[in-house]
Amino acid sequence: MARLGRLAEGTPVALELLQPGSCWRLSAPVDLTSHWRGPGLATQAAAGRALIVLEPLRPGYQRLKVQLLEDGYPGWLDPYQVLGHARACLPPPLRLLDAGQIEAALPAVLAFAEQARLRPNHYLWGGTLGPDFDCSGLIQAAFASAGIWLPRDAYQQERFCQPVAVAPGGYSLLRAGDLIFFGRPQRCTHVGLYVGGGRYLHSSGREHGRNGIGLDGLDPQLQDPVSVHYRLELRGAGRVIRCHDGTPLL
Repeated sequence: MARLGRLAEGTPVALELLQPGSCWRLSAPVDLTSHWRGPGLATQAAAGRALIVLEPLRPGYQRLKVQLLEDGYPGWLDPYQVLGHARACLPPPLRLLDAGQIEAALPAVLAFAEQARLRPNHYLWGGTLGPDFDCSGLIQAAFASAGIWLPRDAYQQERFCQPVAVAPGGYSLLRAGDLIFFGRPQRCTHVGLYVGGGRYLHSSGREHGRNGIGLDGLDPQLQDPVSVHYRLELRGAGRVIRCHDGTPLL
């Protein structure tokens, strides 16, 4: 049995073992928040994912600061969520697919996203597990289902991709499986998955979207309010040609 510092691999989690540097594999999904107390879902982690403890549980704090290893995403975790649902592990090995392997996996990515669209769902800020997703959570989950890890947030995904030229009505260079980015000039705030024919699939909120997963388009002839809103916020597009190595990103 491998030794992980003072812990043996497979050791069941206990509160006193959740020390900085300890690594744990989940056997049940958990929620991570954006702060050490109060509401504010940041992301979700499925069973099978691994996390590392960044800081000890501080007196008076309700949550533990951790980092998910596959995408390097930090957050705050209620330690009682993992009792009975995590075991000590080694950091997971990297599975860095090349561009050709990623291209071959895109049909599975597109199929996952379409199946998610067909299930009853609502937009959920921080959602990555489904059936309720946020925009970048849906994208990350779709690619992860095919063994391709992307960064967690839309602006990180934009920086991570190889840029591809796109404009309203001008999408001839896009391929199914590319990502479409939206937002303000200062920052990307939304992402969709291009499915071909000028259409993209995305999880959008209530104010300017569909409160869930839907299909919208880049063609100026489409005059529905959702397509019009996002065309006005179109920033660009990108192609996934590599896997994220788990390095924390800003």
